[in-house]
Amino acid sequence: MGSFEDNVFFGTVTVGERGQIVIPKKVRDKYDIKPRDSLVIFGRDKKEMIVILKEKVMRDYALKILNDLNNPD
Repeated sequence: MGSFEDNVFFGTVTVGERGQIVIPKKVRDKYDIKPRDSLVIFGRDKKEMIVILKEKVMRDYALKILNDLNNPD
């Protein structure tokens, strides 16, 4: 599990009239987010926090979990 030091602050974004946000260029560059990429959004109610992951990262992580469950050591 990552530590607090693994977190990076990129600034703030504003939610537009239609509920859209713009992902800052620094974030898009660092995480190689391109137009038409699919992102997955999770929320943590108790901490009022959202997390955005690239769909491929989520898919790879889910497949690893399933593989580990099907092939215990």
